[in-house]
Amino acid sequence: MKDFASSDNPAVQAQLDRLAALTLPQGRLGLEVIHELLARLGDPQKRLPPAFHVAGTNGKGSTCTFLRMMMEAEGLSVHSATKPHLVRYNERIRLAGELIDDALLAELLREVLDTGEDLHPSFFEVTTAAIFLAFARIPADVCVIEVGLGGRFDATNVLEHPAACGIATLGIDHEAFLLRPEEGTPDHPLARIAFEKAGIARPGCPLVTQSYPEEARLEVERIAGLAGAPLHMRGESWWAEIGETIEYRDRFGVLTLPLPPLMPGVHQSENAALAVAMLRHQDRINVSPASMAQGIRMARWPARLQKLSNGPLTRHAGAREVWLDGGHNPDAGLAIARHIADRPLHLVIGMLANKDPSALIAPLAGSLLSITVVPVPGSECHTVEAFGPSAKAAPDVAGALDALPDDGQQVLIAGSLYLAGKVLLANEELPD
Repeated sequence: MKDFASSDNPAVQAQLDRLAALTLPQGRLGLEVIHELLARLGDPQKRLPPAFHVAGTNGKGSTCTFLRMMMEAEGLSVHSATKPHLVRYNERIRLAGELIDDALLAELLREVLDTGEDLHPSFFEVTTAAIFLAFARIPADVCVIEVGLGGRFDATNVLEHPAACGIATLGIDHEAFLLRPEEGTPDHPLARIAFEKAGIARPGCPLVTQSYPEEARLEVERIAGLAGAPLHMRGESWWAEIGETIEYRDRFGVLTLPLPPLMPGVHQSENAALAVAMLRHQDRINVSPASMAQGIRMARWPARLQKLSNGPLTRHAGAREVWLDGGHNPDAGLAIARHIADRPLHLVIGMLANKDPSALIAPLAGSLLSITVVPVPGSECHTVEAFGPSAKAAPDVAGALDALPDDGQQVLIAGSLYLAGKVLLANEELPD
């Protein structure tokens, strides 16, 4: 499966084709290649505006969105880098609030690919270098950078002095990479995940985190201590109670903040609280409580419990509500189930073959009226047999919606961000 998008711009497509030809040499880990590539490009990562660096298993992209919207509400110009893209590669790079335009994207990718051709960089190393070039060359007040995979060896982990680093929720995902055997790393799976994510900690830079089970908490504390990073963990340095509002408090005082109306689910309120904590535990950017509240109200993030609009695809579902979520691991399944709260639904699911079907099916079991399994175009994915004897197969999402009973009950399309991108494209709801 390839993590690329096509483009109707020939110049961009030419560079995407070059990206598609890149491979990561088996067993190559470390940051040597990205450091060398950036050095050849003039070390743009050393010329960035103050940066917020966010890792985590789930919630890091949403936390980045809340950070961006809060700082934009303050009147700041914000660059942001998030991943993966859902429809267009351009979604990965946002400059002063706008997706990067095709002409600049093509030129940046060409420059990076030409400069590092003999280094045989990976897709993620080229993407990261292009992001840092754009962020260094185009003025802004601040930038927000989402970690890709893990943290310790992620290509973004060349930042030297972020304004703050953050870690969202921790869970088991990407086991082949994050739990691979390595001498000197923790044996407990969740502690190992914490070890990898906490690898973004930097000397003197605040590390702001959610709360975790003891085995993960102790590992985060250990890595922060070794790095010399001041640690601000939820439940120890800051607190947030989620009810009809977000009741946030830390040593600086108490805030009552709204729930995010465009990003439903308790987990999104928790991500918003983490963004608030990151802003309040650093001293390079000032954001008022009023701007934090406004940013929470304005924030939206596609394919995370997104209620789809009436469009070419959702018309196949009639008048019923259709929700879309790209979640595919156990923590995501629990977050979706917590939001659904046992309300009945029809599940349309497509899941990559390297993911566990029970991650979503088990948490949602009490709500499921039906399960319809669809392929994820362009990817190796689970067949209908993996989802139990009552599951049915459909050739695509439109066919799955057509086959639902006429009961008016809501639909959840879930299981893969790659499937989510295809759904948004088919429904003409392109992320902007």
